[in-house]
Amino acid sequence: MRIAYLVNKYPKVSHSFIRREIAALEAIGLSVARFSIRSCESELVDPKDKLEFQKTQIVLDVGLLGLLVNFMGFAIAKPISIFRGIHLALKIGWKSDAGILRHLIYLAEACVLWGWLQKEQVTHLHSHFGTNSTTVAMLCNAIGGITYSFTVHGPEEFDRAENIALTEKINRAKFVVAICSFGRSQLYRWCEYQQWQKIHLVRCGVDEDYFNQPETFVSNIASNIPNLVCVGRLCEQKGQILLLQSIKALAEEGFELLLTLVGDGELRSQIEALIREYDLEKQVKITGWASGTQVQNHIINARALILPSFAEGLPVVLMEAFALHRPVISTYVAGIPELVQSDVNGWLVPAGSVEELTSAIREVLRMSPDELNRMGSAGTVSVTQHHNVTQEAKKLARLFHSQLEKENWSLGIGHEALGMGH
Repeated sequence: MRIAYLVNKYPKVSHSFIRREIAALEAIGLSVARFSIRSCESELVDPKDKLEFQKTQIVLDVGLLGLLVNFMGFAIAKPISIFRGIHLALKIGWKSDAGILRHLIYLAEACVLWGWLQKEQVTHLHSHFGTNSTTVAMLCNAIGGITYSFTVHGPEEFDRAENIALTEKINRAKFVVAICSFGRSQLYRWCEYQQWQKIHLVRCGVDEDYFNQPETFVSNIASNIPNLVCVGRLCEQKGQILLLQSIKALAEEGFELLLTLVGDGELRSQIEALIREYDLEKQVKITGWASGTQVQNHIINARALILPSFAEGLPVVLMEAFALHRPVISTYVAGIPELVQSDVNGWLVPAGSVEELTSAIREVLRMSPDELNRMGSAGTVSVTQHHNVTQEAKKLARLFHSQLEKENWSLGIGHEALGMGH
């Protein structure tokens, strides 16, 4: 059996966890084809992402003419199938902000993808994120019968569940993956009880690039000025503007500190303006997008990682920080409390509270290296037990096997390789 992965933009800078998942599946014997709706080649900085891009076929690279040719060719060859696709596109497009025309374009993309899947002898399609990539996967299923599954991360899927036809996607999917218990509960909200059995928990994982790093404790950091790091897209939901308000308050109290914002995004210019307005040019720097190795170095050189998010699924960067023995400060949002435990491996604060966030950072700045190391090591235990990418890939491989076996398909790998031996 050959599996295909479909993502809206792959490989994307902030989606290294998908690359790790695919690599782990291939390491246990699956054959995986990569497909992306759009290209993001110009954004790539990590050599591993650049290599992965060479393995990925981009649907929209066919251009408008290619979409039309594939759509018309499919319509002529399979008129009944294309009618089913049009009917479904109209049904979900009518209730969507994207509109009917956009969904007909998704249908044309599905026609392109279906041809490629046939050529690659793909027998099952798996999509990450329940938004437009899963729309294309569902339409591909409607016109060509290929089964699909998808992984839901949140928060967008839950915020826009009706708009993206989440219930329809669950109903038609072979199975659905949630990355945390919170996410699974939200999926339960958007489908009938009879569909719950197809919703499974497979966590995002960290690979050996993190687990095999030499232990570098807080007491070994060369800088005399305490450094904090925040890794993530510069956007509303990550809470960096709130973080700047906390840093401003602490600087005014006389604390010496450095904050490194690793990432880029739509709020960069606004955040840069606030840094100037708050007179924090010496305390805060923005790196832009960074490679995996650079992210590791930024985390290792910090006392703690901070992610004051307003909305999330379960951020992979928290797992990465724990794997590198660093405690984290984050918020009581979505799946985060499933990983971060206050006073054990980090601090949880109410989302949107500058006062609570400032208090937690103040505690990090005052805490001894030994105490920080103890919390970081507790985080390492948590992520090792629950977020090892190889363990999670085996769970996903079992799902592919057990669900698709009903269609008389086989993975072609031994039960021992899947961890299913007796």
